[in-house]
Amino acid sequence: MAKARYIMIGGFLGAGKTTAILRLAELLTAQGLKVGLITNDQSVGLVDTTLLGAHGFPVEEITGGCFCCRFNSLVTAAERLSEETRPDVFLAEPVGSCTDLKATVDYPLRRLYGDNFAIAPFSVLIDPARALRILGLETGASFSPKVVYIYEKQLEEADVIVINKIDTLIPERLERLEQALTARFPKAQLVRTSAREGVGLEPWLERLSHEQAQTGTAMEVDYDRYADGEALLGWLNATLQLSADEPFDGNVLLTSLTQDIQARLQAAGVEIAHLKLTLTPLDYGTDLGVINAVRNDLLPELSHTLQEPLELGELILNLRAEAPPEQLKALVLAALPALPVEIEIEHLESFQPGRPEPTHRLTEAT
Repeated sequence: MAKARYIMIGGFLGAGKTTAILRLAELLTAQGLKVGLITNDQSVGLVDTTLLGAHGFPVEEITGGCFCCRFNSLVTAAERLSEETRPDVFLAEPVGSCTDLKATVDYPLRRLYGDNFAIAPFSVLIDPARALRILGLETGASFSPKVVYIYEKQLEEADVIVINKIDTLIPERLERLEQALTARFPKAQLVRTSAREGVGLEPWLERLSHEQAQTGTAMEVDYDRYADGEALLGWLNATLQLSADEPFDGNVLLTSLTQDIQARLQAAGVEIAHLKLTLTPLDYGTDLGVINAVRNDLLPELSHTLQEPLELGELILNLRAEAPPEQLKALVLAALPALPVEIEIEHLESFQPGRPEPTHRLTEAT
């Protein structure tokens, strides 16, 4: 039996990983291949799982920690997908604040389950505008040094650095970014894409489908510094039930709520890592509204629009930002009363990720 291909798409929060995975899954399906998707978060109630599932792909969600700390759950999720649909390709999206994934996920998979999986090159997506700031090429809001440490470690271990959202930058800025990435991370191949526009995906997928992940000695990681960086990022997940006596425009609601939260974060001096919301009607069909905000100074993007007004809906909200979780919770709760609907909070938690404790860490691939 042929090995299933394991493709892991990493990258910092807001880089566009979920959109890219969705587009790759569509391309693989068009090639006649079966695809299984695995999402990952520090807690339950993940927008990404809702979005990918809405497109009809089989999805397993691993909660309660990143792939490295939940390695056995990752393997179990792959086994469940294999029993149900026997995927030819697994597309896995780790938590956006996670690094050291080659030593803690790729290498253990290769050593312990090498008969089952062919490991594709490890891709790390970046939002080019954020990368320009973090790498010191442009000014603007960024993160504290310990968070930047995680960001740079993600790039250091990449086999392929994928510059996503190329439609948002002029060529001169992209070229300056590419020159800096080549100088600082010379072992990584660079790829340009716009997952949203469907640009540059085929050459990237060709590489992922036929090349093997790089091996060698794993990079060094200061886990104290890594843990401190993760702990600076507040996490908020909420699931709300919305209802109204008259049909309301869900797209307007998503946009106004996102802009309100974004403005409150801006006023508090809190930089967004990623704010994303889905709204699913409960009174008709399988429609879905999705909105994202990845920086304070960028307008939210309504990537999926609802086709009809609704009276009942489920709103899922995920917010990641560099701020204490109690502050994020207060800012989000303060924005809810302005919504023109009745709100029942089904689930709401805010927290800081715990110290990463990998199940395995191998410094060599074999």
